[in-house]
Amino acid sequence: MEMKKIRIPEEIAYAVATVLLALSVAMISAADYGVSMVVAPAYILSVKFDFLTFGQGELIVQGILFAVLCIVLKKFKVLWLCSFASGVLYGAVLDLWRTLPAFNPDITAPGSMSTPLRIFYLAAGMILTSFSISLFFKTYFLPQVYEFFVKGISRHFKKDNSKVKIAFDFCFLIISVIMSLALFKKLVGIGVATVIMAFLNGIIIGLFNKLLGKTTEFYPLFGKRFSERFTVE
Repeated sequence: MEMKKIRIPEEIAYAVATVLLALSVAMISAADYGVSMVVAPAYILSVKFDFLTFGQGELIVQGILFAVLCIVLKKFKVLWLCSFASGVLYGAVLDLWRTLPAFNPDITAPGSMSTPLRIFYLAAGMILTSFSISLFFKTYFLPQVYEFFVKGISRHFKKDNSKVKIAFDFCFLIISVIMSLALFKKLVGIGVATVIMAFLNGIIIGLFNKLLGKTTEFYPLFGKRFSERFTVE
């Protein structure tokens, strides 16, 4: 007998994904074993320039990445700006999470907690990151620019999402190392966890995609006519 799938509105999935992704980044940065290669450039900017929050650094990086995507695809659509709006929302939620004492670097210095807690933050953050990105892929809303870039490149070149994500992560790892050495003459925000996530994030996302496909049915709460407005050709 086939298992009945859980039905979840895509709008709810999008909101949950945004909150969990921001939380996962806050947890991983607090653990201080190195952040994800994707968010490392924004983290490096926020550490280098005191007037920038982590979330604001994300908007700068995503804005540049958005421009690169338009250049690669050789086109621009106003609808795509919804992806940048997702980035604005994510950045705001990330900064909100980092106001909590446990994640606020001005109150609790990154890496200052016990080793078991640091490891827990890292492991939980990695799992939440992959899960939230998988949720984004199941919704009709345009995800923040990182995921939208992967989705757009995958569709344009007819490549598997997970494989493109792995390649994307490694490119950002290289960019992060170059930025860190150029701005600090040493590695900042990049550590053993960064390398681990470069290898595992894409794989775990692929596993979550399969799991969600088997167990969950996502549907637009506001109807197909509304959701189709966000379709990117």
